[in-house]
Amino acid sequence: MDILKIALEWAKAELVSTAFFMIVGIVFILTSFGFWQYGKTDLARAYVIPVLVAGVFLLIVGVGLFATNKGRITQFDIDYNSDAIAFIQKELYRVESTLKEYKTVVFTAIPIIIIICALVLYFVPIPIWRASMIAAILMLGVILFIDGLAHARMLDYQTNLLQAQRQFSGATTH
Repeated sequence: MDILKIALEWAKAELVSTAFFMIVGIVFILTSFGFWQYGKTDLARAYVIPVLVAGVFLLIVGVGLFATNKGRITQFDIDYNSDAIAFIQKELYRVESTLKEYKTVVFTAIPIIIIICALVLYFVPIPIWRASMIAAILMLGVILFIDGLAHARMLDYQTNLLQAQRQFSGATTH
């Protein structure tokens, strides 16, 4: 098993995934511009700022994650070639903490926030509140979708790291 190759493939897949944050962010920004230019109703005009904010947020998240994962690609090679066992341990620690964050933020907090937004949407008929809640639900749904896929990749990567750890520990005991 070439764990460096697997790690690099995982990081490259993350680059593709984070690009979707940027793409959706740009779509949100363009949509906001469309509401600004063509919105005739109070609700349509109310979407301008919330959708723009959501788009900018997604774009910033995407750029930040892209830069982080891009840097990881070169660092993986350096770390692995200097000490493969330490690289695996470091990656396992990072993966485990990331998976805990996914559980807390992505699979617990985001659904709760979506529910709260849906309740506000139901009970508050004011256009800016409705637009804000719908924009928030859409943005959080995008995050949930993309991070759900990233979580699955992370679990797979963790399995490969654990297998590599067993192989390296078995090779050092002989």
